[in-house]
Amino acid sequence: MKTTRSRTTTSDRADKKHIDDFPIANTGDESRPMVVVGLFGSVLDKGESSKRWGRWRPTVSVCQHEELPISRFELLVESKFLKLAEQVVADITTVSPETEVRLHEVNWKDAWDFEEVYGVLHDFAKTCNFQPDEEDYLVHITTGSHVAQICLFLLTESRDLPGRLLQTSPLRRDHTPEVGEYRIIDLDLSKYDLLASRFAEQQRESVSFLKSGIETRSVMFNRLIDQIERVAMNSKSPILLTGPTGAGKSRLAKRIHELKVAHRQISGPFVEVNCATLRGDHAMSNMFGHLRGAFTGATTDRPGLLRSANRGLLFLDEIGELGLDEQAMLLRALEEKRFLPVGSDKEVSSEFQLIAGTNRDLAVSVRDGRFRDDLLARINLWTFQLPALRDRAEDIEPNLRFELEQFARTHGTRVTFNKEAIGRFLKFASSSDAHWSGNFRDLNAAVTRMGTFAAGGRISVEIVDEEIARLRSQWQTPSVVERSDVDLAEVFDAQRLAEIDLFDHAQLIEVIRVCRCSRNMSEAGRKLFASSRKTKSSSNDSDRLRKYLLRFGLSWEQAQRT
Repeated sequence: MKTTRSRTTTSDRADKKHIDDFPIANTGDESRPMVVVGLFGSVLDKGESSKRWGRWRPTVSVCQHEELPISRFELLVESKFLKLAEQVVADITTVSPETEVRLHEVNWKDAWDFEEVYGVLHDFAKTCNFQPDEEDYLVHITTGSHVAQICLFLLTESRDLPGRLLQTSPLRRDHTPEVGEYRIIDLDLSKYDLLASRFAEQQRESVSFLKSGIETRSVMFNRLIDQIERVAMNSKSPILLTGPTGAGKSRLAKRIHELKVAHRQISGPFVEVNCATLRGDHAMSNMFGHLRGAFTGATTDRPGLLRSANRGLLFLDEIGELGLDEQAMLLRALEEKRFLPVGSDKEVSSEFQLIAGTNRDLAVSVRDGRFRDDLLARINLWTFQLPALRDRAEDIEPNLRFELEQFARTHGTRVTFNKEAIGRFLKFASSSDAHWSGNFRDLNAAVTRMGTFAAGGRISVEIVDEEIARLRSQWQTPSVVERSDVDLAEVFDAQRLAEIDLFDHAQLIEVIRVCRCSRNMSEAGRKLFASSRKTKSSSNDSDRLRKYLLRFGLSWEQAQRT
């Protein structure tokens, strides 16, 4: 048997070429040499008297299994244990003469310093000449401190050590006492069908939770929630939820908090505030707290929203309404987790995750000087735009069922539609006549009104017709005037206008007329594509309109401009 030595310490690490992405070794090829990487166990492996042969020693026992021939053992040992390790090497020679042992000196000042131990073992992994195409590797994780074992596990999981885990244990069944047992663990999780299915099921449950259990049908919305779930479960960075008022930003933020609490990612409270209410002299105090006597009326200390959200989640709805001074303080609190309460010269800290909501275009607010560009850059890492209810016509029916269930919980009375009534309501609700300007707030209010009027818990056609009339009246917008006097000369210069075919003139006039009498691009798109959208499984009317306007070099703002 040949014994060689190498040395790795915290003081002599070198930047050598990293060994990238080793494939998992083939477990069934007996023609390939088997190589074990492991740490010398200063307690379990030691022994110099003849009595050592009567007890189990992990490193020696690895080489005592006839069905597991070991070609080479890469044995990592601290310098102070070299003499003890040499005895183990001699004993391996006795029980397995065909096994070559290579000693590698690894040294750290503190065996319980995770960063230091991981660094030393990672350096060993980088510099060791692994050949996974020619050899199979086992990483022995029975010996060494708990910290070292965890580091070996992580290096194997990342495949810096290109093999499978080897766990040994003393006698449990019909083995000789000193040999014990072993088990090989492959970290390629794709091979474990049950494990993979559990992860998939857990992800599905999380997504359903974020949707409040509503079986939504919109492909676009379902894809969006999938992305939000992944970010919520894997990131602590700020999340920005955009979309119109009533689109569900607040409810989604609460569900994200509940999901993270359930998975023990955070333990603190959910703190919510509408930034539009943070006005005047007390805005800073509400956000960051104050000391007693900081200003007239400050009779007691106040922790403020940020400290109240410590270890939890802070939801700042309508963040675009926040003042510039408060924005500057918030930015520092996000970056440094520290801030100054009003009237204090001593900083306080708070560890919270931020979810911000807005129905504004914050980029426009930055351009207009109403929002800080550095704060937008900080909260814009994960931005998700929640669609309006009218853009999710296929989801109106499942959300209607959800609102009926909520009504039953709140009022203690279960109500249902008769067949003709629900058909009539859904036909109207998904038509271009249904603006749903308040989004889910409008739907919730409609269900509450119909449920309240439902005699015997049954919503009739008459109740539906009354509600449709009420909604139509509610959505009337006197300030919006139907315009027929569109002049394309207002929109294009003479040269550009001359380049547009006469056929397109008439169409453009009507498109711009609809744009000018609509409150937003979605509403205009629904009007323009009211017929063709019925034949599509998934429609995005605003995107179709945007692309049409782009053909003529127009933006939505230019099309609306009088």
